[in-house]
Amino acid sequence: MTFMKKALLQLHLAVFLAGFTAILGVLIKLNEGLLVWYRLLLTVITLFFILLFKKEFSNQRIRKPKRSDILKIFGVGAIVAIHWVSFYGSVKYSTVSVALVCFSATGFFTALLEPIILRRKIIWIEVLLGLIAIAGIAIIFGFHPQYKVGILFGIISAMGSALFPIFNKEFVKKFEPQMVTFYELGGGLITLTFLVPLYLLQFPAAYYLPTTTDWIWLLVLAWFCTVLGFHLQLSALRKISAFTANLTYNLEPVYGIVLAFVFFNEGAVLNKHFYLGLALIMLAIILHMMRVRNQSIKNK
Repeated sequence: MTFMKKALLQLHLAVFLAGFTAILGVLIKLNEGLLVWYRLLLTVITLFFILLFKKEFSNQRIRKPKRSDILKIFGVGAIVAIHWVSFYGSVKYSTVSVALVCFSATGFFTALLEPIILRRKIIWIEVLLGLIAIAGIAIIFGFHPQYKVGILFGIISAMGSALFPIFNKEFVKKFEPQMVTFYELGGGLITLTFLVPLYLLQFPAAYYLPTTTDWIWLLVLAWFCTVLGFHLQLSALRKISAFTANLTYNLEPVYGIVLAFVFFNEGAVLNKHFYLGLALIMLAIILHMMRVRNQSIKNK
C-alpha cells in the first residue's frame, strides 16, 4: 500500500469514527451532560498517560504552553465541551439523522463568524451556501415540530463546531497538537465539572453513574472515536492536502445518517420533508466542494 492510499484510508476511518459518535450518543443512556463529562474524563486520563509515556511533558525540545496560553486553551476547551453537550442533546431530543443535519449548519456559522472574529472580509457566496443549509434545517423544523428541542440543541452545536477551529488555529501552529488537545479537553472537563450540576437542574438525569454497558461504549467513544480518531487525522494530514481533508470531512454527516438508518431504522420515522431538507443541505455541501475544488485548481 502506497503512503497516499494509507493516508486516505486513515482519513476516511477518522471521518467514519466521527460519524459513529452520534450512534454512541444513542447507545449510551446517560444524560448528555454526564455523557460528555465521562467522555472528557476518560480521554484526558488516556492522553495524560500517552504524553507521559512519550515523555512529552519533560522533553525540552517540545514547546510548552505558558500559563497565559493555557488559560486561552482552556477557553477553547470550554467551547468544545458545550459543543459536545449540545450535539448529544440534539441526538437524544430528536434523532441521529436530525442532529447530523443540524450539524451541517456549521458552514453557515463559519462563513459568518470567522470574518467577524478574525476581522476579514465576509465571503458572501459562503454565507449564501450556508443559508441554503439553514433553509433545509428550517424545512425539517417546520414539519418535525416534535424535534424542536433537539434541533435547537443541534444549531447551538453547529455554532460551537464553527467557533472551535477559528480559535484553535493559533495554538496548533505554536504547540504540539496532542499537547494542545490534552489541555483543551482538560479545560472542557473543568468547565463541565462546574456547569453540569446547573445543567442537570434544567435537564434532569435518570441516573448518574454509568452502567456496565455505558462504560463499554464510553471507552469506545474515548479511546477509538476521540484518541484514535484524532491520531488518524493527524497522521493522514502529514501526507495529504488540507483541501482533500476538508472535502472528506463533509462526508461525516452522510456516514452518520447511513449508520443511523442501518442501526436504528431511522428512515421509517422520517417523512418526505426530512429528505427535502437533507437534499438542500447536500446541495449546499456539493456546491461548496465544487467551489473549493475550482479555487484549488486556480491556485496551482
